[in-house]
Amino acid sequence: MYLRAPRTTDASEFLAAVMASRKLHRSWVHPPATPARYASFVRRFGRFPNRDPMLATHVGYLVCRASDDAIVGVFNLSEIVRGLFKSAYLGYYAFAPHAGAGYMTEGLGLALRVAFRRLKLHRVEANVQPGNKRSLALVRRAGFVREGYSRRYVRIAGRWRDHVRMALLVEDWRARRTRARR
Repeated sequence: MYLRAPRTTDASEFLAAVMASRKLHRSWVHPPATPARYASFVRRFGRFPNRDPMLATHVGYLVCRASDDAIVGVFNLSEIVRGLFKSAYLGYYAFAPHAGAGYMTEGLGLALRVAFRRLKLHRVEANVQPGNKRSLALVRRAGFVREGYSRRYVRIAGRWRDHVRMALLVEDWRARRTRARR
């Protein structure tokens, strides 16, 4: 697996994956599903590799399978705040038929390495709907800890949805990596 910035030339593959994943995404996530929204997504999240990482406020990656370069999912770090906070929100989704194959677990590890090493963040927060068991399991496997519950937190698919607030701190990420090497 590898991560790379989204490009305008990915539009047809990306939009086909979104269409094929409508049932999977249901009320969990609302990815860009039109050429105009995909172009906006690329403008917002795809510029990071050409910029100073310390100035980035939104960083997005496509998760790709090394064997065939297939786009299997997305990770976004958004609302990156510097100064004393050094934090970002993590958003993500897999594409059908790749969900459940372990690709997102590996991709999340790569995305966290970018967040903590390259962007030098202290904290990454993921907000997950309580019924999204796969998504909660993904962040828990990476070491995220539940910090709270936000009622009617985000409007998705026309409804305000509750979310579980999960977070990972750089100290915890480093400790997990050290234990894994032993």
